[in-house]
Amino acid sequence: MKFRFIETIKNIWNIEELRTRLTITFLFVLVYRFGSFIVLPGIEPAALSKLQEQTAGGLMSLLDMFSGGAFSNASIFALGIMPYISASIVVQLLTIAVPYFQKMQREGESGRRKMNQITRYLTIFILLIQSPAYLANLSVQMGYAGASLPEGVWFTISSVVILTAGSMFVMWLGERITDKGVGNGISFIILVGIIARLPQAFLQELTSRLGDATGGLIMFIAEIVLLFVVVSACILLVQGTRKVPVQYAKRVIGNKQYGGVRQYIPLKVNAAGVMPIIFAQAIMFIPITIVGFSTNGEIGPVMQAFMDNTGFWYNFVFGLLVVAFTYFYTAITINPNQMAEDMKRNNGFIPGVKPGKKTAEYIDTIMSRITLPGSIFLAIVAILPAFAEILSISRGFAQFFGGTSLLIMVGVVLDTLQQIESYLLMRHYDGLLKSGRIKGRTGSIAAY
Repeated sequence: MKFRFIETIKNIWNIEELRTRLTITFLFVLVYRFGSFIVLPGIEPAALSKLQEQTAGGLMSLLDMFSGGAFSNASIFALGIMPYISASIVVQLLTIAVPYFQKMQREGESGRRKMNQITRYLTIFILLIQSPAYLANLSVQMGYAGASLPEGVWFTISSVVILTAGSMFVMWLGERITDKGVGNGISFIILVGIIARLPQAFLQELTSRLGDATGGLIMFIAEIVLLFVVVSACILLVQGTRKVPVQYAKRVIGNKQYGGVRQYIPLKVNAAGVMPIIFAQAIMFIPITIVGFSTNGEIGPVMQAFMDNTGFWYNFVFGLLVVAFTYFYTAITINPNQMAEDMKRNNGFIPGVKPGKKTAEYIDTIMSRITLPGSIFLAIVAILPAFAEILSISRGFAQFFGGTSLLIMVGVVLDTLQQIESYLLMRHYDGLLKSGRIKGRTGSIAAY
């Protein structure tokens, strides 16, 4: 096993294009991590203790995790990639309701470029709203620590510009990773932010358990075993498929025979990938945007319930949103009519089903049936961190027992490894696994 791993690393290094892409990805990640520690000009890092306490739990901890700790560091990248994700949600929702956006979606590559440009403009608009809100919250938290933000309109304007430019630069890094590196760049940026918190959370949980007289190391080992079980379940969720048989009729052209074979369409149990949980999480950040930056600290009971990520109503609504977004994203990812048309054009048909409209209806029915259990399973995984906290697992480590963190990590890692494996196989090298090829989220889009 050890020699096979070394041989695989050598094979990866021997492919010049893959070596270049991995190097570029690594350098861009370094730039992103370096920027996460550059504090906004005029702010004393020692006065951020209360902000870091605020982001130690609840929804703020998730926001800080997505930014790789930049939020709690008052960094130039403090707002991270989430405004871009929020803007993309709005634009994709508009493709369902607004005919103008539906027309752009049908225009192919040119329409996609227009929608990407609109998404960028909307991202800037969201950043111009979130940046002053972030500064307002920062001012309150620094006040609790006995410090204050620099006074003056110039500081506010310059900080808003820096925060906006910082998030747009992170978005640009993600796009460059997609074009020049390995994997989906936006997903990779989120992955890096999550992984950056893992070592600290792991050590804190280990230290806490070693100092606990009731359980100690045995409880920590049980947590690790449980974590591996959840990871395995997430891998099955990402890779699960339902195979639909397709028969291609025989055609004789000249002296050659075409078709006459049976193939399978692998319909994904979770065709939407990791996007539903990201979409739902972005929606659940709205209470923070509305009342989290309040200067008087008064929060109503309804908003308080939705800001408690271990509470019933938060997790109930979160789970429903995950199910709804799973159906929504599956609908815009899988087009049964197009699939039926392609099969008919290639002289293929599903045994026992008439080609054309009946085939599209059959595929749509199958997708609806497998999406329901997939979406429910996805919702359960999404709210697992709340149960982990109830079982006395520390908040930081509990985030890796499911939810956004684990699902993104599993999905993005599998997609990236699958892309690396495709380079190896194209150059006639062995794949990464001896038992078979890595199955990512082929057939659906990546995390973004």
